[in-house]
Amino acid sequence: MRRVIPKVYLIAKPVLIEGGLADYLAHMGAPDWATDAIGGEKLIEIMARGCYRSFGVGLNPNVTKVREGIADYLANILKVKHESVLEHATYSFMFCDVSRVFTHELVRHRVGCAISQESLRYVRLEDLGQWLPDCIQDDPMMVKLFKATFEHLEALQKRMAEHFGLDDPGKPFARKKEVTSAMRRIAPIGLATNIGWSANIRTLRHVIAMRTSLAAEEEIRLVFDEVAKIMQREAPYAFGDLKRSEDGEWIAS
Repeated sequence: MRRVIPKVYLIAKPVLIEGGLADYLAHMGAPDWATDAIGGEKLIEIMARGCYRSFGVGLNPNVTKVREGIADYLANILKVKHESVLEHATYSFMFCDVSRVFTHELVRHRVGCAISQESLRYVRLEDLGQWLPDCIQDDPMMVKLFKATFEHLEALQKRMAEHFGLDDPGKPFARKKEVTSAMRRIAPIGLATNIGWSANIRTLRHVIAMRTSLAAEEEIRLVFDEVAKIMQREAPYAFGDLKRSEDGEWIAS
């Protein structure tokens, strides 16, 4: 058994195809359009301006002025709640050493998400990772109880693997999968696991607000506090209206 801390890794974000963008802008009659936005925020601006042909004055007779600069442009999008354009920019994370308690809550968020979780039907458990909530960490007796329980369940995993000879030479993979799937049924829901999660900016804003709320579960609050910090660095204007309270809640100002 090992003690773990949940970890958040941003592993992918939007990359524009500049050649295709240049062709599109030429088609729209705005070949010289430029912005100070980058990455996902640039993609959002392009999609939003495409809705109104607002790459410049003159492309749409109804448009007599345009906002310049991504800060003002995205601030207005958030103000008028034109949030559908936020869905074009997707970011991918790996959440590691999180519990199945966490993943069971995470997968409730489905709209605008893609999820790929480590499969305990295939991945055999040998070294159970454990993260302890504050109410347990602050209680020495409960720390000992959790430790003893995890060590017992870990020992059972190893005992079953030996019983079924899962490491015997020539053991068919199909048999390993069958037994491994059965063994996970006595694994603790608090064991450390990994999950991949992709979400667009609109969904990210929603889940950050929901899962950093004081009413949210402790571990998921910890993870999405880190997600919020990452996204404010990656897309500062799309998340610039979110402010972190002293209690760790991220709230739109």
